[in-house]
Amino acid sequence: MSQPVPPPNQPYGAQPQGGNPFAGQQPGAPFPGQQPGAPFGGPAPFAPVPPARDNVGLGILTAVVAAVVAAGVYGAIIGAIEHQIGYAAVGVGFLIGFASGKVGGRNPALPVLSAILSLVAVYFGQLLGEAIIGAKVTPFTVSELFLDHFSLLNEAWKADANFVTYLFFVIAAVASFSGAKKAAS
Repeated sequence: MSQPVPPPNQPYGAQPQGGNPFAGQQPGAPFPGQQPGAPFGGPAPFAPVPPARDNVGLGILTAVVAAVVAAGVYGAIIGAIEHQIGYAAVGVGFLIGFASGKVGGRNPALPVLSAILSLVAVYFGQLLGEAIIGAKVTPFTVSELFLDHFSLLNEAWKADANFVTYLFFVIAAVASFSGAKKAAS
């Protein structure tokens, strides 16, 4: 018993080319009128957008904004519980580093800048915490202490500073540097 052999223009017993509009197309080729990458012959759901990475200026701006926000949150936490928390300092550093690395990309200056900004953010966060605590026991508001009596606030911070205070600076800087490196890769 022999099997019939299809004619040369009909591979594997397919319909003739005149009856099949897709005959002769390569496997995986889009259907007529279909955009490449679109499912089921419809239009593409969205156009591919290049990632906003490797932009050093935007990475620096993101790091500065993240530092301001993180310092405010860190200061509010310190002021609310009247105690410093090491994990919060890690969070400040990591947030700044991760944000700058994610947006700015692999530029080697961003991890260093992020570490410096995390030191500044932890310092101002601790000062804000001191101002919140001071506003509870003095007739001054937080903004008056922070803006009008900054030297007094700084002296109070120095009096309260100890080894753990400076350890939080180191932890935040390391977390920021490593966060920027991980986000950029």
